[in-house]
Amino acid sequence: MSTQHSAEQILVTSSSAPTKHLVVNRDSRNRTMARYGYSDETTKIIDSEKLLPTGLLSRLHASYPQHSGLLESRDFLFTDKDHYSGLSGFREVCAILNKNGIDIGHIDEREFFVEVYRFLATRHSLNSINWDDYPTDSVFQLVFPQPGMINAETTQAYIDASDPKARTQVAIEYMEKTNPHDGNQQLNKPWFVNDEGVLEFLDGSQHKYPQCQLVFDKTTQNCFSFCTYCFRHAQVRGDEDMFIQKDIAQLHEYLRRHKEVTDILITGGDGGYMPMSRLKQYVMPLIEDPSLLHVKNVRLATRALTFQPEIVLTEKYQPMLELFDTMRDNGVQLAWMAHFSTPRELLNPSTLAAIRRLQNHGVNIRSQSPMMNHISLFMDDKGGVDVERSSQSWIDLSNILGMLCIGFHSMYCARPTGEHHYYTAPLADMSKIFNRIYRSLASINRPSRHISMTISAGKLAILGTSIVNGEKCFALQFTEARNMEWMDRVILAKYDEKENKIDCLTPYDTDKFFFEDELKEIETQLADALQQRLVGA
Repeated sequence: MSTQHSAEQILVTSSSAPTKHLVVNRDSRNRTMARYGYSDETTKIIDSEKLLPTGLLSRLHASYPQHSGLLESRDFLFTDKDHYSGLSGFREVCAILNKNGIDIGHIDEREFFVEVYRFLATRHSLNSINWDDYPTDSVFQLVFPQPGMINAETTQAYIDASDPKARTQVAIEYMEKTNPHDGNQQLNKPWFVNDEGVLEFLDGSQHKYPQCQLVFDKTTQNCFSFCTYCFRHAQVRGDEDMFIQKDIAQLHEYLRRHKEVTDILITGGDGGYMPMSRLKQYVMPLIEDPSLLHVKNVRLATRALTFQPEIVLTEKYQPMLELFDTMRDNGVQLAWMAHFSTPRELLNPSTLAAIRRLQNHGVNIRSQSPMMNHISLFMDDKGGVDVERSSQSWIDLSNILGMLCIGFHSMYCARPTGEHHYYTAPLADMSKIFNRIYRSLASINRPSRHISMTISAGKLAILGTSIVNGEKCFALQFTEARNMEWMDRVILAKYDEKENKIDCLTPYDTDKFFFEDELKEIETQLADALQQRLVGA
């Protein structure tokens, strides 16, 4: 069903041989735009703001044709709706696929996952999937529930349930086992005593590391598409203990008391869901109030560029761009924290145009993403980790990010939440993949730090391996920590070819890691203080 459009080559006359890599001209670009069905408004924005120059498209496609969708011509399967949500949306998607001769199978098992977590997919993400080979497609793995994600016994109980109500009850009971707040996140909830002596909790915030405060705003508790590995499914699912920030003034009051905070990170859900009017309430006091001068950066954690980049390519988005201009002109950085996992997420006209439009308004885009089995980590025919293929995908991704002036912020391991077993791989193999990525890239395109895993103690990175007294061991180091001085030390752990959780590694030559006792003290103090204040309140 999939056919690649024959590339039209532009032969540029010069003293040298023809430049056959210039494979995209204005006509082929316009055909690609027509395929995406852009409105007249979006087409005008792309053309007037020069968001899709043919030179850039040609260079990207010629460099990475194996990842590119820039010259594809197959008809899109999904054209009617922007979003498909929940069980009904999942069934609607399956019906469209069936109509086109595609049966993904395992429907009951997939629906169990949807009831436990969620299903949400945009037209853009669905049309990004190569439906000729969907089982191995990374975006299909990213947004569609897969067989084997949830354990067989519980899955069978769901399938055998007598009616839909009984099935839902099985799903509800399983939700409690999904570990939605790994790493003792509830201990990160900040509080302060206001000027009237009243204790105030920031119910939609986390402040674990001194410089950065997370904000889970009431408007960002949704996503454009739902990632099946979601680390914050409690937010998207709407659990009772979800973090949700309603009062913006309260956050500013807390920030005035905490001069160590330089960054606020708006997340969710998806930070890209925040409307301009709401973001403006967060941002303008940072610009206008001298008591908030210490806050330099606003990070927006969002996958809009992967799942629904078209929102940036509208006149409706213009006020948001003007707010970004205001931030730039007043020295407040807007860091758009994208989550690109694969090269294909970038190589389409909508994402490329949206990236360039944001950058034209002073937005600094950075990418951080997890190394996930089936999505951005791949197995070989023997069931082992394919280090070369996995690392090459990341190398290609990093070089594409560089071509688009996007910073490669970080990579991290699957967190022990949700269906961790499905996405994880041995730390030893992930370290091999990362090392090959790191040494293969020019320094300006490398991730800013080594691959890490978030645990209660902080973000613990794998620096590599070493040989001590003839024995192989891991070298670890914190990149963030509950006590930031822990970052000053390198930690040795016994080499383990199978372990996939970094906090389950064994110390190399001691009974416990140096930070363990202090971590217990910190966690106990936080829990006791939180409980005392709750009782006092």
